[in-house]
Amino acid sequence: MAFAHTTRRGRRRGHSPLAAPLIVLLIAGAVAATYVGYLLWPRWPDAPVALDAPALPIVVAGTAFNIEPAAIRMRVQRHPGTQARVDLAYVWPTLTPPDPAEKSPPPGAPPTPLERLFISIEGADGTMSPIQRVETIYPRYLVAEPVAGPPGLTLRGFRKDTPYAGEELVFESNNPQHFLARCATHGVIGSGSCLLEKRIGEADLTFRFPRAWLDNWQQVASAVDTLTARLHPQ
Repeated sequence: MAFAHTTRRGRRRGHSPLAAPLIVLLIAGAVAATYVGYLLWPRWPDAPVALDAPALPIVVAGTAFNIEPAAIRMRVQRHPGTQARVDLAYVWPTLTPPDPAEKSPPPGAPPTPLERLFISIEGADGTMSPIQRVETIYPRYLVAEPVAGPPGLTLRGFRKDTPYAGEELVFESNNPQHFLARCATHGVIGSGSCLLEKRIGEADLTFRFPRAWLDNWQQVASAVDTLTARLHPQ
């Protein structure tokens, strides 16, 4: 009996050296997994920001912006804090955010031009500023002679054998730095679209609008200035 009692007691002792390290390893693994999950999990609020909430403080490439939630096109971007990119839309010509109750056209309906001014904000990532591209990159691809555009504008096309084939520079004849855009000559809807770029700090703002608006380019230039000041108040 003494021998049996000693054997059972020896077996009980034999479990301890293995169980303790195993428990420690399991706990350490759980802590590590929780910590990694915490680092990788997005930390913006679970509840979506209301569309009628005040403007959100958003930082892109170290530059601060104040943006109305209703103007932000993607729900995942509707949160304050630092973001890599923000995509916006404003109704033309009121420059108000789109009405969330507005219905999309029914399936199969022919596409119609959108009366929207679209803006994307993202980091420059060390690329040339818009004016630097105009001065150093674009000239090697442009045709030799400019032509007159809508009153007050000059057009200068890109050659067909270049990366910008099918586009042209459109700029204010007397002050190109005030209004300068790159426009497609044709588009899927209407006559194509135009891109107008501005840089604030290390953030690039790209304004996109229909080429047909060039007939009222002064209004477009004023809208760009107004929205720039609204998004990034000095």
